[in-house]
Amino acid sequence: MPVTLDLSADPIALTAALVDIPSVSRGEAAIADAVEGALRSQTTGFEVLRHGNCVLARTACGLPQRVLLAGHLDTVPIADNVPSRRDGDVLHGCGTVDMKSGDAVFLHLAATLAEPAYDLTLIFYDCEEIEARFNGLGAIERELPEWLDADVAVLGEPSGGLIEAGCQGTLRVRVTAGGTRAHSARSWLGDNAIHRLGKVLAVLSGYSARTVDIDGCEYREGLSAVRVEGGVAGNVVPDEASVDINFRFAPDRTVDAALAHVRETLAPAFDDDPLLSLELTDSAAGALPGLAAPAAARLVDAAGGRFRAKYGWTDVSRFAARGIPAVNCGPGDPNLAHKRDEHVPVAQITEVTDVLRRFLSR
Repeated sequence: MPVTLDLSADPIALTAALVDIPSVSRGEAAIADAVEGALRSQTTGFEVLRHGNCVLARTACGLPQRVLLAGHLDTVPIADNVPSRRDGDVLHGCGTVDMKSGDAVFLHLAATLAEPAYDLTLIFYDCEEIEARFNGLGAIERELPEWLDADVAVLGEPSGGLIEAGCQGTLRVRVTAGGTRAHSARSWLGDNAIHRLGKVLAVLSGYSARTVDIDGCEYREGLSAVRVEGGVAGNVVPDEASVDINFRFAPDRTVDAALAHVRETLAPAFDDDPLLSLELTDSAAGALPGLAAPAAARLVDAAGGRFRAKYGWTDVSRFAARGIPAVNCGPGDPNLAHKRDEHVPVAQITEVTDVLRRFLSR
């Protein structure tokens, strides 16, 4: 049955209503229907557009600056945590942190903001939690780029109610090792590909991560093995194995510079070994903080001057690449995102709503 959202309701209740609509990546149609219907029926002055499972809305009041509010509608797979559950001052459920509470704040403000200081654009998009090629905001960027024009962008990613500026870049590489297959009872006749990866894992284990300060935001890098594959049977020396490696890098590095750093770091493990190879499998640039831009600085003021670096990658990177300052600001502890016991203090939902209302109001 179609779901009707009440955008004028307390954003805590609106968060619960959004959580109660399952929306695992690639299954966002129902929640997009509900959001679209609510924006069309409960807001005034907004042009509303549906693009696949993305819902876009914007005003055109002729105000001197435009603020874009963006949030993704999808979640990771549900882990017995839908529907939502209120326990005192905490709301439990899949997406309470990442990031239906942020979506609820944006939707509530769209319906209740009385005297906006800026023209507003709202974008609610799909497929953020899976491969970048499916990302709905990326589709908007390719097919409706004018909708991304703004003086500052705010993403509702969980930030504990603080301003989290910029984001780190991310890339993944796969190191593949070759070898010679043999019966494990005659292992000397083979060349174990898994053992060959030991040199790579030793380098990663001894890696010392860089910490860098940019505009008062401290970013800490990390280089980690995230997946290992190899072996065909319990009595076979394997002739192929691989390790996937993720590098989270500060936004003062480009993707090319980050890849060069990974290659340089792993070079001692390769030692001209022709049976080891490295390929780039995925990458996304980071975003510099951009807090000096006037609209962004006003948002920091509205938040009481509280800001910090964003460690994870978020879609602020897309805006930074377009020259648009972008920050993350949403309820919830990002360390709880994707967890079975994902939950958000309801006070943070109220706090973020108040901060953004001060920022967006005349």
